[in-house]
Amino acid sequence: MSRRELFGSLCAMVFLVNLARVVFAPIVQPAAADFDVSAASLGIVTSAAWMGSAAPRLPTGYLLTRFPRHHVVAATGTMLVGTAAFTALSPSVTHLTVGAFLMGLSSGMYFIAGNPLVSELFPDRVGRAIGIHGMSSQVAAVVAPLAVSAILLVGNWRTSFLLISGIAAVVTAFLVFAASRAELPEAGTADRSLLAAGRAQWPIILTGVAFLGAAGFLWNGLFNLYGDYLEVVKNIDPATGRTLLSLMFAAGVPAFLITGRLADRVPNVPLLLSIVGGFIVCVLLLTLAEGVYAVAAISLVLGYVVHSLFPAVDTYMLASLPDRHRASAYALYSSIMMFVQALGSGSVGIAVSRGVSYTVVFRTLSGVLVVVLGCLFVLYRAGWLPAGGAAHRAAGEAGAAQQPER
Repeated sequence: MSRRELFGSLCAMVFLVNLARVVFAPIVQPAAADFDVSAASLGIVTSAAWMGSAAPRLPTGYLLTRFPRHHVVAATGTMLVGTAAFTALSPSVTHLTVGAFLMGLSSGMYFIAGNPLVSELFPDRVGRAIGIHGMSSQVAAVVAPLAVSAILLVGNWRTSFLLISGIAAVVTAFLVFAASRAELPEAGTADRSLLAAGRAQWPIILTGVAFLGAAGFLWNGLFNLYGDYLEVVKNIDPATGRTLLSLMFAAGVPAFLITGRLADRVPNVPLLLSIVGGFIVCVLLLTLAEGVYAVAAISLVLGYVVHSLFPAVDTYMLASLPDRHRASAYALYSSIMMFVQALGSGSVGIAVSRGVSYTVVFRTLSGVLVVVLGCLFVLYRAGWLPAGGAAHRAAGEAGAAQQPER
């Protein structure tokens, strides 16, 4: 098999591990009804999935200094098989929260191992490869609300997790087979120290965290409680809310592909500044929208804009980091970024449960994000942000040649 076949199996795996995170958003309302609690109180469940996704990223970075990327990817699939089955058996909110955290672990491990592997399979087309890979991930986000709605017609929300478990077993087996027959890249064999990578690459690590951590916090709180927000604030019924959530995710599918290719061609930092600015405008417009059609139109634009952020940041990071630091530095960036992002839905849920309106929460968070964006713009204009891209990576490799790593 060629690298393309392995890449195809990675696209199938990323679909599943992202499904393991986003499936909790559309099951919040039916699960809340099952456990006789408020939907807002289950914000802790969706946060647990994202906290689980954040937790293993740094340890996985360490594992990648000892084991090949594809071995770690296969381990994530095996973990997903068991954790999804465990979650399907949840008798309480506590069990469901633990299950969400465990399923999140598999996604966190995958992205740390899978994204560097994808960039190394096609080093001359990082943005394009990341875009296609991310698009496969995004399809899961589109499918999740519709699949849950269909499953609820014939069963209950627990069936979703049983299906994830079964499909994950098949995909993991195929990935192991594909990896055993593919010509694997040698990039990253010198990546043996998280500490060395952190010391050498801290400017670009912190820049990536600033861009995606702050915006991701707001986005996590928005999409995980989107159905409840539409029902409480916009008077839109839950079924229609799930459809709108699916449309918002669907708008992200072309965003990954288009922005991934664009990131190969234009300066990454101005692109990131523009995307975050557009995201802020869309969130504020959503809080002002009235009626299903207005909400649907803004949701589509918001979905496209926010999902453009992910391939842009990943291209910025993975195309810039030198081979000898790529996985370790990406793990450091991702673990910090995901921890910040994971707090979003839980924080929003707690605020709403204590009487603060969704509108006030989302507008306040948008204001905070404006401040962060303004600081990043000033730093960029002052020349204090890493430019990113192949030139930055080449400079790092040249510096390594002149000064041996310790």
